[in-house]
Amino acid sequence: MFVFEKEQIIHNIGGVKIGGSLGETPTVLAGTIFYGGHKIVEDTKKGIFDKKKATEFVQKQDEMSDLTGNPSLVQIFAETSEAMVRYIDFVTDLTDSPFLIDSADYKARISGLKHSEEIGLLDEAIYNSINVFATSEELDALEEIQHECAIILAFNPQDSTIAGRRAVLEDGAKNQDKGLLEICKKLGVTKPLLDTAVTAMGAGAGSAAAFTFVSKTLYGLPTGSGVHNAPASWAWLRKYKKVNREAYKTADIASNLIVQMMGADFILYGPIENSERVFPTVAMGDVFAAESAYLEFGIEPGNDHPFKKLL
Repeated sequence: MFVFEKEQIIHNIGGVKIGGSLGETPTVLAGTIFYGGHKIVEDTKKGIFDKKKATEFVQKQDEMSDLTGNPSLVQIFAETSEAMVRYIDFVTDLTDSPFLIDSADYKARISGLKHSEEIGLLDEAIYNSINVFATSEELDALEEIQHECAIILAFNPQDSTIAGRRAVLEDGAKNQDKGLLEICKKLGVTKPLLDTAVTAMGAGAGSAAAFTFVSKTLYGLPTGSGVHNAPASWAWLRKYKKVNREAYKTADIASNLIVQMMGADFILYGPIENSERVFPTVAMGDVFAAESAYLEFGIEPGNDHPFKKLL
């Protein structure tokens, strides 16, 4: 494996450490619940869902986290503010894992942040995300709240290369005249998590994966992505899925190893119901990385690391 010359920052978010060098801390895994098309959701506007199934999914992720040593996050997706509040209350009653506040509607995300503050769980909340499409209204609301932790999305709609992703973070693009890293300082984001913005295969997915290594090298900040989006949008694989569904599932889970070996600190692995497949796979990658880091560089992981728990 390898180590970075630049000091690697570790953020503590709700008791979960995210960041560091390969083999130092375990990869943090976030499963998504209530996502678009999730069969357990009965009413996306009001946030009505099958509580029994949702409970099983969240508890199973916690179980896999305890088993492997890979910390977990719950990525909560909601279409409306009403649904967001309902989902946050449900998830946080079930688990102590930090949670991501995610929605296509910034008003729902802001509502989620404000509600988290009201119930005393703002330290466990991660805003997903601050990106080049942020409006002045959203940025004003975030500046007022001054929330410390957010995912910074390095998506450049005009340039999917590594240079394009750097430009978004450092110089600005589309509606922003400043880089997202500078903007986030003004918003009070002291614990940024960089998302390399995985695009479709054939449209920059390779550069997004490679930017994991570049980001860690340049900034030293915790970096990750939702890499499963690449195989999920791969036209050939989606067609082949009709012939061999297991091949699709295997590619979906295996994609996480690609960015993990590039140094990813966190992975948004997709549907939370996949936790039983994802956690052992990523734990295996962590064991490989930690063994190399220990033998070659003297980096010793903590007792809860998969290297210590599973060998």
